[in-house]
Amino acid sequence: MGMDWSDLPPEIIEIIAGNLPTYGDYLRFRAACRSWHSFLPQSPLHLRPQLPWLMLSRRAFFHLSTYKTHLLNLPEASIRTRNCGSSHGWLVTLNEESPSVSLLNPLTRATRSLPPLNAFPSIIGFSYSNVGREYLVRNHHGGVDSFNLRQMCNSFVRKIVLSSSPSGNSEFSAFAIVGERNLAFCRSGDDSWIFVSEELHCWEDAVHHDGSNSFYAVSKEGTVAVCCVDDDCFPPRVSIIQTVASARFSGDIHYAVFSGEDMMLVSRILEQEFDDAGGESNLVYRTVGFEIFEMNWCAFKWQKVESLGDRALFIGGNSSLSLVAASVGCLGDCIYFTDDYSDFNYDDACGKHDLGIFRLWDQGIEPLPCYPRNSYSRLGWPLPIWVSPNPS
Repeated sequence: MGMDWSDLPPEIIEIIAGNLPTYGDYLRFRAACRSWHSFLPQSPLHLRPQLPWLMLSRRAFFHLSTYKTHLLNLPEASIRTRNCGSSHGWLVTLNEESPSVSLLNPLTRATRSLPPLNAFPSIIGFSYSNVGREYLVRNHHGGVDSFNLRQMCNSFVRKIVLSSSPSGNSEFSAFAIVGERNLAFCRSGDDSWIFVSEELHCWEDAVHHDGSNSFYAVSKEGTVAVCCVDDDCFPPRVSIIQTVASARFSGDIHYAVFSGEDMMLVSRILEQEFDDAGGESNLVYRTVGFEIFEMNWCAFKWQKVESLGDRALFIGGNSSLSLVAASVGCLGDCIYFTDDYSDFNYDDACGKHDLGIFRLWDQGIEPLPCYPRNSYSRLGWPLPIWVSPNPS
């Protein structure tokens, strides 16, 4: 006897939908017939970790597994905005024309707001009427500096990471590296930021660890700041951990990432070179290698790691990710990296950034596939950033 698949029991439909690997597969499954469409919610309730998309322009996203570029309608991500983070599928954007700090889900175009730039404790004055000197900022020496709107957008906040997806009415926290020396925190619904550490460390990166409900920041020397954000802990409790390393950090930029319960420090090694593209000689930086260290919490010691096994790391302006390669469709024992340190670090006259795939097994680097040449000026080319597609 033939079977009408549209009459499958709801529990079977739910089991099938829960085992689909990508959001695209879920949408196609939901659209197969009217009954499945009516039973399944628009956003999947349980979606596996997704292979990040590479956001290459204000509206173009490159998918690594299909080598296809998806163009999304995102008027919210205008040329006047800067991405200063990507967590749980949401972009953190700053605006050159206002103090606003916004969250944007590029898949759904949902938006949320964080406290604005002038709500940081070090901002002692803000006025649109002081053209070119809109912000007055207290520096770590106790003096006061003035900055214009664009300078604040581009340099005041280094990176913001989130504790969870800010969809709907969910509670979440945000953690910011301000300049290089301050760490700041806010919860959803707060009107202002609070500084949680003013230690004299140059903080390089921050990441959230779901298992401990804490944010972790790493400095250039490998020092770790642990910021506990439990509901019964306010203001957040911060611990500064002085660490030692089994080998010298030879890299120029450091990233923090959790691989399961293991905290890793990824050290990025850059070299300078002169690029003669376009008839001009420009000094640019190129990534030539990486080193990985894992934290031994018993000895507070960074120990060198030679292999990632079946895992892949995604680093850059995003909240760093560690994913099981086979489950998302990418190469294991690799670091997928983007240029998150210079808007002017071009490979050629088209403005291609320093991004690629570093293979740990042979220390080789291969380029990431990008746009066809001559498409940069049409689509725009800000610093690329990894974004995990998240429909919720």
